Amino acid sequence: MIARRALCTSVCGLLAGRHAWAMGGEPSGLASLPIPTSRAIAFRLMRHGSPIGTHTLNFIVTGDRLDVDIAVDVVLYFGPIPLVRYTHHATESWQGSRLAGLHGHTNRNGTEMWMSAHRVEAGLWVEGSGTKPYIAPEDALPTTYWNMRMLRGPMIGTQDGGLVHPKVTEGGVQPVRLGSGQQTDATHYTLSGDLDLQLWYDVVERWVGMRFEVADGSTITYERL
Repeated sequence: MIARRALCTSVCGLLAGRHAWAMGGEPSGLASLPIPTSRAIAFRLMRHGSPIGTHTLNFIVTGDRLDVDIAVDVVLYFGPIPLVRYTHHATESWQGSRLAGLHGHTNRNGTEMWMSAHRVEAGLWVEGSGTKPYIAPEDALPTTYWNMRMLRGPMIGTQDGGLVHPKVTEGGVQPVRLGSGQQTDATHYTLSGDLDLQLWYDVVERWVGMRFEVADGSTITYERL
């Protein structure tokens, strides 16, 4: 049920923060990335109005290197009995403004998936449980969603490494509910074809929401904390 690429396959930066990094001595390469000033992003996952898990991203800056540690943890219960257990852990690495590597491991009710990507002379070498090895296009970015640039090109799946080319349609500005209960205006994007999900980014390009359906027909909604 939580098997869709959409779940793991999770743009967050204040414009004022970007200016502060550039003026405050942040490496110029990383300054081009929408790293949140808090160095963290967190969502709770909601189904039928109840929380079922969390999705977190932590940003670690070391000189001109950025590592993004990503964790998704979902448990769906029927009474006291866990029916669905889903965990995903990934690390996304950047050297300046260039994607340098990506490693992910997923456990979906005991089914293991994995992917790995690293730079070689020819480009970004990608392999995984769902694909033959390939060199990714230079504009390809992972489905980690914090970097809105990913909407402009092909995407590297963080569950199994597959390269996907979803159609992206902008849907205008809509109110989006946050974990606090408040709402924020955000631009709505629909991804269809290889991926089937909805994304929202606010006026300063922070990733503030996601929604998708799962196998039983229910809807999973992300609420930013």
